Amino acid sequence: MPKNSAELDVGRAEAFGWTSRDTGWMLNLFGTAIGAGILYLPISAGAGGIWPLIILSVLAGPMVWLAHRNLVRFCLSGSDPAANITSTVREHFGERIGQVLTFAYFLCIYPISLLYGIGITNVVLSFIEHQLHIEAPSRLWLCLSLILMLVAVMHAGETWMLRAAKLLCYPLVAILLGISLYLVPQWNLSAFEQPVDFQSMGVTMFLTMPLLIFSFNHSPACSAFAQAYRIHIKDGEACARKTALILKRNTQLLLVVILLFVFSSVLCLSPEDMALAKAENLPVLSLLANRSGNLFFSVIAPCIAFFAIASSWFGVYLGTLEGIQGLIVQQWIKKWPDIPVHTVGLKRFSVLFVIVTCWFAGYANWSVIGMIEMVVVPVLATILYLMPVYAFYRVERLKRFRQPLLDCFTVMVGIVAITAFFVDNIF
Repeated sequence: MPKNSAELDVGRAEAFGWTSRDTGWMLNLFGTAIGAGILYLPISAGAGGIWPLIILSVLAGPMVWLAHRNLVRFCLSGSDPAANITSTVREHFGERIGQVLTFAYFLCIYPISLLYGIGITNVVLSFIEHQLHIEAPSRLWLCLSLILMLVAVMHAGETWMLRAAKLLCYPLVAILLGISLYLVPQWNLSAFEQPVDFQSMGVTMFLTMPLLIFSFNHSPACSAFAQAYRIHIKDGEACARKTALILKRNTQLLLVVILLFVFSSVLCLSPEDMALAKAENLPVLSLLANRSGNLFFSVIAPCIAFFAIASSWFGVYLGTLEGIQGLIVQQWIKKWPDIPVHTVGLKRFSVLFVIVTCWFAGYANWSVIGMIEMVVVPVLATILYLMPVYAFYRVERLKRFRQPLLDCFTVMVGIVAITAFFVDNIF
């Protein structure tokens, strides 16, 4: 569809300016990335010493930014401005491959929403019982109330969703930075004097890659992010430029907050401490609290967990709805190609499905972490690191985004992550 000069001017102005809406989306992407992975990353990354951590820190920036930028560019490439990732996949790869990738996308995101339904219920119950010292309410109704509250924010509109993202992310950033600075006086710089064992360093980097990807992952929000900006900015090049800028600043914020937290935690712990935590599968805050006996960590840990889960929920919820709707639309078109899909009914069913299943999972308190890891990590690496690059060299419309050296780097990261995951969990 041709664009008039007024639309192009608006697009260029939007691409070069910075608004509160951009800040809101940047924090929404940031909040989606900050989850449980950050609490385990210091243990996994620091187990092999400080030098693997330094190398991984250098690689993290381009890994995170390139992969998510590629995925957003892919989401922006559909012929329909309102298209999401599932319909774009079908458009570029056909119905058969589209069905497989849509199902994989659903498997990558939906289990995380169940985990968050369980996690936020457990965090709030634990806080009420152990920190507030009052009688806990019924788990059944508490879980439903928390999920309905989070869903209600999402459906209050983009403005309210972005406000909620800011409201949750600001204290989360402040708490993580505060803990990092609080630990600075306890740093043990002798870690830099340890001899370099290249074999051990290589193994640590190899096995830490899946957790590193998971800790920085904000792909569930990328499709909704791309869709929101493509509708708002009509010029395609301007939209790609603006979304890339937001992703870049989000990556910078993630690197500062996460890596400062990781380095502060690692430099405060001995190799024996980290080996113990890894053996007992403890998050770093639990280890710090147990080691020092400081009640500060016992209070701050549930606060971090609550803010991290709630902020991550927004992006994961959007991705889950897209996955459910994509699967239903595929099957509907296959069986009743001449009957249009009732979009309002589809959206209502998708929302109800997420509420009911997350409520049930949260009330039942399923132990699903192992299952989620087995499904999420390899599928996530495939969709985030491999699929967009494949599309760049398969789809003519995306050829302008080809950057062979950077694309090779992104693909190699994805392959290493998938391989490391299976080596660590199966062999």
